[in-house]
Amino acid sequence: MENYFNYFTEIEEHYLRRRGTHLLLSTLDWALIETWKNAGVPLEAILRGVDDAFDKYDRRPSKSKKVNSLAYCSQAVLAAAEDMKEAAVGAGGEQKSEREPGFETAQVVAFLRGNAEKLEKAKLPQRAVFTTEALAREEAASLREMADQIEASGKLPRLEDLERRLTVLEEKLFAVLMAATPDEDLVNVRAEADRDIAPYRRNMASAQVEQLHKQYVHKRLLERCGIPRLSLFYMH
Repeated sequence: MENYFNYFTEIEEHYLRRRGTHLLLSTLDWALIETWKNAGVPLEAILRGVDDAFDKYDRRPSKSKKVNSLAYCSQAVLAAAEDMKEAAVGAGGEQKSEREPGFETAQVVAFLRGNAEKLEKAKLPQRAVFTTEALAREEAASLREMADQIEASGKLPRLEDLERRLTVLEEKLFAVLMAATPDEDLVNVRAEADRDIAPYRRNMASAQVEQLHKQYVHKRLLERCGIPRLSLFYMH
């Protein structure tokens, strides 16, 4: 995927601009963006798909139902991604983004240290065999160490390398959090995910629904515990 970490912010701002509202994105919306990111859907395809979906909506004679979720644009996004893929093949190669992340050293250092502080304050579920608090403290220390190294060197490492390290930390957190959360809480969150995704299931492939459900559950559990997202994609 292109080296472009303002993915979430760009999509959020573009969708809300087309929707004509300043309301925050829902858990379902953020989970859907996460599935697109993980699937390597180009940012340009998503922005184009959102435009196509809203253009089609604007042409409808009756607009009794409002667009209440980014999931409304899902089919148009996938169609735009497929069109871009075919165009790239026809042009004899992959399209490359000319965008640059544009991060500053101080910005990344502040992001890492801020997340370390949030991890230390997180209210994590506890079970006898899962040392969730110890893992949070360990990962907070790792984030601070990364921040110190970047600050000391005065320059950023390769962002792809830093992102890989942050992804490893996130995956460990997800695994322990899922294992330590009481079964009843997981059942309730999964039921909530089912309800929110239900209106859009018919417009998505089963694999996409499954991935969306997984991301929804992850995001909701993180929110409940006050755990931040560590990925650079969440650095606003």
